[in-house]
Amino acid sequence: MYESENHLKPASTYPRLLGDIGGTNARFGWLPNDTSAIERVMVLACADHATLQNAIETYLQTQGLPSPAWASIGIANPVTGDTLAMTNHHWRFSVSQLREALGLSRLVLLNDFTALALALPTLPNECKQLIDPRGTTQASAQSPIGLIGPGTGLGVSGLLHHQGRWLPLAGEGGHVSLVASNALEFEVIQLLQRRYGHVSAERVLSGPGLVDLFHTLTEIKGEKCTEIHTAAQVMASAHAPQTRDNAPSTAQEALTLFCAFLGTTAGNLALTLGARGGVYLGGGIVPRMTDWLMKSEFRDRFEAKGRFKSYLQKIPVWVIDSPVSPALQGAAEALLN
Repeated sequence: MYESENHLKPASTYPRLLGDIGGTNARFGWLPNDTSAIERVMVLACADHATLQNAIETYLQTQGLPSPAWASIGIANPVTGDTLAMTNHHWRFSVSQLREALGLSRLVLLNDFTALALALPTLPNECKQLIDPRGTTQASAQSPIGLIGPGTGLGVSGLLHHQGRWLPLAGEGGHVSLVASNALEFEVIQLLQRRYGHVSAERVLSGPGLVDLFHTLTEIKGEKCTEIHTAAQVMASAHAPQTRDNAPSTAQEALTLFCAFLGTTAGNLALTLGARGGVYLGGGIVPRMTDWLMKSEFRDRFEAKGRFKSYLQKIPVWVIDSPVSPALQGAAEALLN
C-alpha cells in the first residue's frame, strides 16, 4: 500500500471516491458520508481512457459528483512506491501527482486483491458459493484465509488475524511458477516455455492464459483454429453442442485443464498460508464458469497433496459472486485502517 497525503487538515474527509482497477475494467464507487453504503457504482473500460486520471474525471463528470476529499483505489499491480506502471495495461502514474491533480487531501493506493481480501470477513453469504461436494469442510475461526482469482491477470492475497483485526497480505503470488501434475500438463508447460521463457501460474490462470491454453492444446493435437481470441470465445465454444461421438472439444479440454491447474495452485496457496479459515476464488472468470468448476477436477486437485490430503479436505473453498465489486468495500476499509 502507498499513501499520499496533504498534511493541511481538511474540513472533512468525505465524500470519498473508491476504485477497483483491473487490466480491463475500472470500477468506481462513492461514499458520501460515514453512515451511507457505497453508491453510484460505475464500470469503465480502461482502454477507453488514456490515463487513470482521465477515467476518474469521466466517472465524476458522468455521475455529476463534486471533487472528493479522500480516495482509495485498489489496482491490479504491485504497489511499492509513488510510481506505478501497470503490468497488464499501459497506465503509468505518480500517486502524489495524481492526488494533487484531483485535488484530494488523501489518496491511498493498494493492490486490488489486497483490497478484495479486506472485504472477505464481511462478505454476505449470498455473494459466495461453496465448493464442497462431500460436505467435509469447516472453516476454522480466526485462522488465515487465502484468496486467488483469475481475471486479466491472476490475483493472490490473504488475511491474517492479529489482535482482533484482519491484516491483508500484499504479494504477487500470481507469478509463481506453474507446476505440472501429469504428462499433458508437462507438455503444455514445455510449449509455453518456448513461447515465454518462465511460465507463471498467470500464464494459464487468466483470461489471456485460457486463450493460450486453448491454442496450446490445438498445437498438441495438430489442429488449427484462428477464430478464438478471447476467454469468452473459449467458454462459448466449450458450451456448444458436443460432437456426434461425444468426445470433448478442445475448448472443453481447455476449461477442464484450467480448473485442474487452478485447483493445484489454490491448494498450494492453502498450504503456504495454513488457510484453515478457507480459500476464496475471485476475479472475473470463475463466477462465469462455476457450474463447470463444480464438476471438474478442481476439488480433487486442491486436495491432492500426498500426506496433507486430509488437512486440505477440511478447508472450504468459496467462489465470490457479487453483483458489486467487493474490492470497493475493501478500498473503503483501507481508509479506516
